[in-house]
Amino acid sequence: MNLLITRHDKIGDFVVTLPLFKAIKEQYPDTKLTALVSKINFDLAKKMPFIDDVILYDKENLYLTLQNIKEKKFDASISAYIDTNLGKLLFKSRIKKRVGPATKIAQIFFNKRVKQRRSRVEKTEWQYNLDLALALFPDIKLDFEKPLINIKIEKEKRVVFHPGFGGSSDGNLSLDDYISLAKKAANTSYKVVFTFGPDDSSSKEYISSKLEEGEKEKIELLDSKMSLLEFTNYLAASYLFVSTSTGPMHLAGAVNTKTISFFGDSLFASSKRWATISEEKNQNNFMLNSSYTREEYIKIEKCLLGLLDDK
Repeated sequence: MNLLITRHDKIGDFVVTLPLFKAIKEQYPDTKLTALVSKINFDLAKKMPFIDDVILYDKENLYLTLQNIKEKKFDASISAYIDTNLGKLLFKSRIKKRVGPATKIAQIFFNKRVKQRRSRVEKTEWQYNLDLALALFPDIKLDFEKPLINIKIEKEKRVVFHPGFGGSSDGNLSLDDYISLAKKAANTSYKVVFTFGPDDSSSKEYISSKLEEGEKEKIELLDSKMSLLEFTNYLAASYLFVSTSTGPMHLAGAVNTKTISFFGDSLFASSKRWATISEEKNQNNFMLNSSYTREEYIKIEKCLLGLLDDK
């Protein structure tokens, strides 16, 4: 089968779709798998050993995207996330079997609609994505070899903090509490690093302003200018990754690095839906709202120090 799998949104959303690719490729190795992805995920998708080809979802040139899809003459497609533009593209490309979740008005462009009711949060997002394979492979086992992304690299004694939006909404610590955790970690034998994405310059400036000169020698502030694959390798070589529920968190989970993760305390935003694709023993998940208590912070601090205890 010549199969197109689409996930054309953000980093974390793409990562939680990778189990769908991997399970199909492991159990049906003769299936040619092509990914349709957004620009931010294009290079990473190219490096996945269980993805055979990649097409860019160019939202600025959907006509070109359509032509690139048509050229491949796909037998079927599976879409983990759908919208009207995507639905039109796949319909116009004349793919005979078009699988998608039965949600939104865009479902009219798909002829194999899967009722999932994800709003009930009866499983994680990556499990919902994996379930879509049953529409084309009724006998598939909904499992895959772990870790999801197998990077054989030596672990370093490094804990990485990625504050993201710095507490501007539910599901994250304040920047001050991130700093407090980092200072505690800096008193252990582990190297401490803050990483920042392209939109995190204000967070970086704030954290830098709160560190004394001696502390700056122990706590590195790193702009993540590396590629997604390089960043994934960096996370694979790290002992622990601390962040809110975000794309980098899912990358850390994909390589089975230990995580301390913060989620919103609503069912929709919780770890019940957005947990990483790592072994459960490596996940330390905390549900927080914008007015979380000091007691909740202390639990997180104790968790961190417990993981960094060398004894």
